[in-house]
Amino acid sequence: MLPEPDVIRLRHMLDAVREARGYVHGKSREDLDRNTMLFRALVNCIEIVGEAAANVSGETRTRAPRIPRAQITGMRNRLIHAYYDINRDVVWSTVQHDLSSLEVELVAIPGADTA
Repeated sequence: MLPEPDVIRLRHMLDAVREARGYVHGKSREDLDRNTMLFRALVNCIEIVGEAAANVSGETRTRAPRIPRAQITGMRNRLIHAYYDINRDVVWSTVQHDLSSLEVELVAIPGADTA
């Protein structure tokens, strides 16, 4: 059994992944340029994923080695600290490609997908 704070963080990650993927459903890359609210919502979801991943315990990191924590937290740090220079292509690619595989990995962790 995972520590309860980690279960909560994993759920936050999964919720943010699903929200981001839902926000882009039926949207195009051009919508990201035209819709500031969409852009900010996606960035916020990615930041939440990164913050939660950064605070998962060592025990859970060991149990879920396929979660690319270093890349996730690195992107979160980049979004937070270089907010003035965010590459929208990277944000779009992350949501379109990386978050779907992350969702698969999160769902595979017992307790992460118990909403």
